[in-house]
Amino acid sequence: MKTTAFPLAPRTPASRAFTLRQRLKRALCALALATGFSAALTQTASAAPLRIGYSDWPGWVAWQVAIDKGWFKDAGLDVQFEWFDYAASMDAFAANKLDAVLVTNGDALTMGANGAKNVMALITDYSNGNDMVVAKPPAHKIQDLKGKKIGVEFGVVDHLLLLDALQRAGMKESDVTLVNAKTNETPQVLGSADVAAIAAWQPNAGEALRQVPGARPVFTSADEPGLIYDVLAVNPVSLAAHRADYEKLAKVWYRVVRYIDDPATQGDAVKIMSARVGLTPQQYLPLLKGTKLLTLPEAQQAYVMGDGFRSLYGSTHAADTFNVKYQVYKTSQDVNTYIDPTITSALK
Repeated sequence: MKTTAFPLAPRTPASRAFTLRQRLKRALCALALATGFSAALTQTASAAPLRIGYSDWPGWVAWQVAIDKGWFKDAGLDVQFEWFDYAASMDAFAANKLDAVLVTNGDALTMGANGAKNVMALITDYSNGNDMVVAKPPAHKIQDLKGKKIGVEFGVVDHLLLLDALQRAGMKESDVTLVNAKTNETPQVLGSADVAAIAAWQPNAGEALRQVPGARPVFTSADEPGLIYDVLAVNPVSLAAHRADYEKLAKVWYRVVRYIDDPATQGDAVKIMSARVGLTPQQYLPLLKGTKLLTLPEAQQAYVMGDGFRSLYGSTHAADTFNVKYQVYKTSQDVNTYIDPTITSALK
């Protein structure tokens, strides 16, 4: 899936540049008012598109359907989607080069803890099987891994997935030996003699299954729905200035979800999505199936405050606890300030 720990661009220079731009804008506005050109300046400011960073995850590649179909234009929305590697998209958001970025809920916290304040204004999906613990024979269940070595990249979402799997199996972290391994290297790690299992996301998990005879998933994100939510994290300044545009954006999103979920149009949607990432529709469909795109009623329910993983609040509190424990960042975050349900709750 997506990493949690990543190098953030320094915030101080970007913040100073932002302050200078704000001062310049105020000066220009004062001049415009004095000379009778305020309407022209307002029109110019509103002409700038919303800049949104997206990357290779089915719940985010889904936006390509709206891009290719011209649905943003239909909605009267000026938006520019910019394609990134995942970590680079967060760096761009941190450097104020984007209005919003598509990330996991845990990574929204990580960005904020490092200075890139944001609010989760839209839930796109949750992982529904694409993240998994893959074990090689003779293991058939998590309990079979007791006393064994498991390869996982420390501090990333599948580390959290593995800890949840152990807890649900009545086990402790100390019951296994964790081996720090880059996620893209986990297929090779599983092939080594002394490692019994790995935790990884697709396509790495699938590659491990293909490379190691008899390997099988013994736990997946489908076993814990809502453990890993994916969201649109928005700069609060942008959200306040363009709330009506974000409402339009949300409406387009649910049009995308309906198009993908409809058997009559899913084939066309998968063709568009697979082309964006260089796969065939046949290769891409299983990845889509491992992602639960939330309908509007499902997203509204996920925005209800609660303690469990069915709530974005509960899931994000768990992510915050994990991030602090494993030193992704030092100080626990005020989760409630990161979640804004108002855009989704207003839709019908």
